Amino acid sequence: MDVILDLADNHGLDALYAQFPSTLQPYVADRHHAFRQCFSLWLIAVVGVNLLYFIFSTLSYYFLFDHSLMKHPKFLPNQIRREIMLSVTSFPVTALVTVPWFYFEVRGYSKLYKNVDDYGWGYFYLSIGMFLAFTDCLIYWIHRFEHHPMLYWWLHKQHHAWKVSTPFASFAFHPLDGYFQSIPYHAFVFIFPMHAYAYLAAFVLVQIWTISIHDGAYFTQHPIINSSAHHTVHHLEFNYNYGQYTTLWDRIGGSYKEPTEHVENNMFFEKLSKRMAQYEKNDESRMQTALIDNKDQKRRNRKLGKGRANGKGHQARLVKED
Repeated sequence: MDVILDLADNHGLDALYAQFPSTLQPYVADRHHAFRQCFSLWLIAVVGVNLLYFIFSTLSYYFLFDHSLMKHPKFLPNQIRREIMLSVTSFPVTALVTVPWFYFEVRGYSKLYKNVDDYGWGYFYLSIGMFLAFTDCLIYWIHRFEHHPMLYWWLHKQHHAWKVSTPFASFAFHPLDGYFQSIPYHAFVFIFPMHAYAYLAAFVLVQIWTISIHDGAYFTQHPIINSSAHHTVHHLEFNYNYGQYTTLWDRIGGSYKEPTEHVENNMFFEKLSKRMAQYEKNDESRMQTALIDNKDQKRRNRKLGKGRANGKGHQARLVKED
């Protein structure tokens, strides 16, 4: 996060804080002041999550999301607007409680590093796998625990209002729900060394993954990958498929369930192939119709030409007779 903070300071925050009243300057003039760093990290988190959410959710909605799902009987009135409203009102609070993690990263308490030679390329790639395995395990158990009756009704129930989710449901959580499920991402780099840029990339990619498993675009039913197909089962049937990236912990925990028949009949590439085949069929039909219309037009033109020729011949005979 220190990389992002430096960029933000250089390209906007220094100028922003220079406009603050003189009474606040002791707290915001120095880049290393705790108040300024915390406030800056909160701003960066709020702006960053909004950008990720709206850019990738919108792209997913227009290019991947199956809009026929909006006719599902469990799709709520004004659902997309409600998903967006819950998301954007939760972001500031989730960012606020996340700031301490970012602050201690910036202050050097994490095990993030920037020189690959510190641990070598082997560990660089290994740490990415460790990050995925660590977060996949802990998010499974956090998510499953949130379904306990003591927590579910006030913490996680809001997210399950969306029985048929859209990409905009991906961050439509209670603020603390989103925070609790993000803890493994932050905790990892305080326990294990990880390259700062690899961590930043992984952090962004898992946000995109979270959007992808809510978009109803069923790319795969692979038994190991916790895809949109598997997560759809979770939203519809509640007590299955708590996993994040894989189905490993669902299988270990006895909560795995295969995608439903609806999913099997609506795989993304199969539907795309059917649409393309239908488009080609319609295109061929339009071409045949155009050819028939063209032939009819030529036939009418020939008749019209003959009629004009006959008319001119008759007119010539009348002139000659006169």
